[in-house]
This record gives sequence, C-alpha cells and structure tokens, in this order.
Amino acid sequence: MPERADITYFGAGPALLPTDVLETAAASLVNFNGTGLGLAEHSHRSQLASNIVNEAKKDLATYLDIPDDYDILFMQGGGSGEFSATVYNLVAVWVERRKQRVLKDLGVDDNKQLPENVIKELQKAVDEELKIDYLVTGSWSLKASQEAARLIGPEHVNVAADSREVNGGKFGKIPEESTWKLSKNPAMVYYCDNETVDGVEFPGFPEVLAPKGDDGPIVVADMSSNILSRRVPIKNFSVIFFGAQKNLGSTGVTVVVIKKSLLPPTVANAEPSLLRKLGIPNGPIVLQYSTIAKNNSLYNTLSIFDVFIAGQVLKKSLNTFSNKVDGQQALSEKKATLIYAALDAHPGSYKVVPDKSVRSRMNICFRVTHLESGIDDSEKTFLEGSVAVGLTGLKGHRSVGGIRASNYNSISWEGAEKLAKYIEEFAAKPRK
Repeated sequence: MPERADITYFGAGPALLPTDVLETAAASLVNFNGTGLGLAEHSHRSQLASNIVNEAKKDLATYLDIPDDYDILFMQGGGSGEFSATVYNLVAVWVERRKQRVLKDLGVDDNKQLPENVIKELQKAVDEELKIDYLVTGSWSLKASQEAARLIGPEHVNVAADSREVNGGKFGKIPEESTWKLSKNPAMVYYCDNETVDGVEFPGFPEVLAPKGDDGPIVVADMSSNILSRRVPIKNFSVIFFGAQKNLGSTGVTVVVIKKSLLPPTVANAEPSLLRKLGIPNGPIVLQYSTIAKNNSLYNTLSIFDVFIAGQVLKKSLNTFSNKVDGQQALSEKKATLIYAALDAHPGSYKVVPDKSVRSRMNICFRVTHLESGIDDSEKTFLEGSVAVGLTGLKGHRSVGGIRASNYNSISWEGAEKLAKYIEEFAAKPRK
C-alpha cells in the first residue's frame, strides 16, 4: 500500500491538504491546547471558539488584503447554498433600497405599516425592473442561474452572457464583454471566477463591471476553486464566496466576504411581511448575511474544527510567502505553465479543452487522443499509468469526462513536475 508521501492527489475537491496541517488538526481532535477536550467537542459559544474564528478572519484579511469596510462570514451550505443565499440577501437589499426611494418620492415616512400606494409602487418596480444578471461560463454558473430562476422566477433572471453561444453549444470560452446584455441596475451581477468542471477561468476582473461610484454594479463572484491563488481586487466586489475545500481547508465551512454597506445599519433588513406581499421568498435565517454577521458567524453551531483547519492553512501560507497571495500567485502560474506546456508539446496525444485565452490555472482539463484505438482507450490507459506512478484524482468530472488535473495551492512544484514528466512519457509510448 502506498504511503501519503508517495501520492500526489489532483482531485477537484475535497482537495489535498498540507500534511503538517492535518497532523496538527489530528492532534487537536484528541486534546486541544491542553484543555483535555478535542476541538470538535468544545462549545461554539466558548471564548475558545470565538478566538479561532477571529484569528482566521484576521489572517484571511491579511493574506488577501481585505479592507476594513468588508466583513468576513463563516457559513455552511457550500457554494450551492450561496447560490440561494446571494439571491435571498441581495434581492432583499434591492427591495429595501427601492422602498426608501419610493417613500422619498411620495413623501411618506418609513414605518412597518406601509400605505397601499407605497406597496403598489413597489410591486410595479418588482414586476417591471427587478433583475439578477448571470454570466454563464460553465456548469456552476449555470446551476446558480437555474437556482435563481427557481427561487424568484425566470422572468427576473437575465442570462447576460452564455459561453455556449460562442463555442458550438459547449462551455470553453468567455464571450467578449461588448456582447454582454447587462440589465440596468440589477440586484446583482453574478459570475463564477473559475469553473472547475470545464477548466475555464476569467483572466482578470471584467472591465465592464468596474465600480461606478455608489450606484454599483453589485458584483458577486463564486471563487470556490481559485481563492487564495491570485490577488483579488476586493473593492470591485460586493460579495465574494467560496467553499473551503479547494484551497482553504476541509469540507464544512463556506466563507463570504461582503461589503458592510450591504448590511445593517447601512441597509436595513427588508421586512419579511413586505417581501411576502411582493411575492418574493424569505430565505432561511441561517442564510441571512446580517444575522450571521451580527453573531460573528456563531448564530448556529458552526464547525469550529473546520475553521481551525482553514486558519492553519492560512498561517502556513503567510509563513511560506512573505509577499502573501502574490507569492502563491507566482507559484500557481508557474505550475500551470509547466503542465500546459507539456500538453501543448504533443498535439497528437492531447487536446486541451478550453480556449487558450481562458485556460484555468486551477483545473487543467484535457482529452487524451494518443492511442489509435480511440479516446476511451487512451484515457483509460493514461489513468491506469498515472495511478501506477502515484498521480491520482485525475479523472474528469462525470458530466464531461476526460482528464482534469486540479492544480490547487497544495500541489507542490515537485508534484507539478511529476505530472508534466508523466505527460511527456505517455506521449512517447507506442500508439498501438
């Protein structure tokens, strides 16, 4: 049986974790800091738990240079939960802001018992103007847009761009920004910064979504699979969310970075009764950003153990890179360049799936065409050979097949070299 040191795991998530972090976490499960209790046994209401949450927040803010006018929330439900949470929260913000405008225009004071003329104007605004924009560039952004349509109705969901329309019905490109059909003042514009299934990553922040003063746009990004791997222009976003299980830690916590201006007291929570009158769903309170923020992420029983692991990963990253995320970005790009170069050097044996302009640094998706017997035999033989030399987790997503090498932060330079060498060696084998 192979030892841990013999394996380089390229799985898409849950991803490989640093061995020293796992060793520290394992010890903490039995007796955390000499308390006689394992970390998973301590109350989430304890000062110990609060300290772990606060330290992880501080280290994340340091690593990514998150400004003070943003809050950091630890939540549950994964990225899929955030597909719903972003809709619930930001549609409610849109309604509250529109309510304040209607009250001002009509010269009416704000109180819980809104007069009928105010309700009527709000309903008209919801029916005619409420939109959420989605840039659909892969499987996850597609699911996010579908969840929004399920929650508030397809009439309120605007797919401003769909990569399949410019790539023969398949994902693998990002449409030119000039072709995006963005709504006027949408409740949010959502996009997935890196699509794990399709190997598509935005090269940078879309210029068309650049901040335009206090009027928005409200940009929301799912960065579950590339967070901590490159510098992020935080100020350009209203909400960033990401599951921990790729680059930050273990499955069990989801992080939300949110502008404080979208939270009370700057923006009040829309009254549930008002949302019901307007035909807009009220989300579960455990997905309400204001509630989680008010309780420092401890409204309900948070997995402190998983936050601790995330905190240990952050500390390791801060100790490894004196220039913080910039150091990791340089390494991530160096690893990805090495692997793509090995693939591109053998066009008769490999075909990279996405367009070169949007190739993901994190999820390198390709097909193996080496054997004359066909692609299925080629990929089966490639995978069998990779496991034999300790390269595991390379099978592509079940929905698209192929090969996927997830080049997350935990993949060392040596691991990337080992994969590139195997790619070269496989291409040199007989084709029959």
